Amino acid sequence: MEYKRELPRRRPVEERVHDWLEVYEDFPPSQLKAQAARCMDCGIPFCHQGCPLGNIIPDWNDLVWHEHWQDAIERLHATNNFPEFTGRLCPAPCEAACVLGINDDPVTIKQIEVEIIDRAWEEGWVKPAPPAVKTGKRVAVVGSGPAGLACAQQLARAGHDVTVFERADQIGGLLRYGIPDFKMRKYHIDRRMEQMEGEGVTFRPGANIGFDVDAKELHSEFDAICLAGGSTQPRDLTVPGRELDGVHFAMEYLTLQNRHVAGEEVPDEEFISAKDKNVIILGGGDTGADCLGTAHRQGAKHVYQYELLPKPPEERPEDTPWPMWPNIYRVSSAHEEGGERDYSILTKSLSGENGKLKHLHGIRVEFERVDGRMEMREVAGSEFTQDVDLLLLAMGFVGPEKGGLIDQLGIELTDRGNVKGDEHKMTTVPGIFTAGDMTRGQSLIVWAIAEGREAAKGMDKYLMGETKLP
Repeated sequence: MEYKRELPRRRPVEERVHDWLEVYEDFPPSQLKAQAARCMDCGIPFCHQGCPLGNIIPDWNDLVWHEHWQDAIERLHATNNFPEFTGRLCPAPCEAACVLGINDDPVTIKQIEVEIIDRAWEEGWVKPAPPAVKTGKRVAVVGSGPAGLACAQQLARAGHDVTVFERADQIGGLLRYGIPDFKMRKYHIDRRMEQMEGEGVTFRPGANIGFDVDAKELHSEFDAICLAGGSTQPRDLTVPGRELDGVHFAMEYLTLQNRHVAGEEVPDEEFISAKDKNVIILGGGDTGADCLGTAHRQGAKHVYQYELLPKPPEERPEDTPWPMWPNIYRVSSAHEEGGERDYSILTKSLSGENGKLKHLHGIRVEFERVDGRMEMREVAGSEFTQDVDLLLLAMGFVGPEKGGLIDQLGIELTDRGNVKGDEHKMTTVPGIFTAGDMTRGQSLIVWAIAEGREAAKGMDKYLMGETKLP
């Protein structure tokens, strides 16, 4: 009743599009304290239901209000291994479920979370928590995204010897190579790695299990394995002209730029640049927005972002009532920086000259409900052609990559092509577990961390007969 919702300001567009620093300015502690005071400490806090991690949100809001910061980070770490990741990258389903959001703006839960962990790092409160007793069990985690890292940290704290294998040159998965630095600087990953090494975790980058290393050999060397390789197979565009030079998957594009920002040497012939080009991004989600912000910083001539589905409503629609996550129109920092967004567009074909992409040929579509299902139809006479030099495919992912690791271990998949896991996250092969997008499908970072923690519990119980992991 006393305070209105406030968020930190974003740095001026004309400033931030010329660097790769995070877009938000510092948020004064006095303002953050006021935001924490907006939490009503509900009798039934639905923010718990909205967060897959089960974060004890009212508790740490109250601790921030009373300026008990060290208690706040302990309460936050009780359920979330990496709040500096989620506080920057999660879309905050907890806020959509906030009881205050029924008739007012919800509490700024995400911002309070990131401020707690940032202060904890500054004060030196985040330290390794090695186990008092070692079990002598050896565990492998394949994949170093948020699911793999969370699983590894929990298992190390339970006393197991943990080795994390990553096929890329550096640890972090899509946190390292898929998320632009303007959303999260990579030192956040590096200092977590230092903490985890202090807890006994061994990192093995540059190890592509199933190709460089035989998966069966890995299975024989370790007492248990967790597969956390993610949902990395991108959805492709199957239209005439797809083979033209200038069409790339979003992760090809983002990974090369992230490598460049990190100071890695990227050959000119491999680098994908939007400088002085007409760019079209297919896909209206977070990955598409990441491509948009990257194209702005590279100096694109013009950027269009096309989405197949209709434009979402400005207000919460009736089919996603509180406390559900609403599909509404959102403006990210990248959208604020420029470009044109358009909806209900279907790509029909691509054309070019001398093997190089020059045009996208599209048509507008409409959706209508037929027998309870939404059906799409093309709008007659709405065909159009748009000049394009660089087309980025950000249309989501369709599951883990097949072959190699999965085939060698003989693991069963679900009907949707994901790795099948039981209620303890164990696959159809005893001793091999799975977590994150590899088993769940493309999802949120909070789900990845929650799945990693759950897999660690299942593995610990499998190895020891019981588990005390939260």
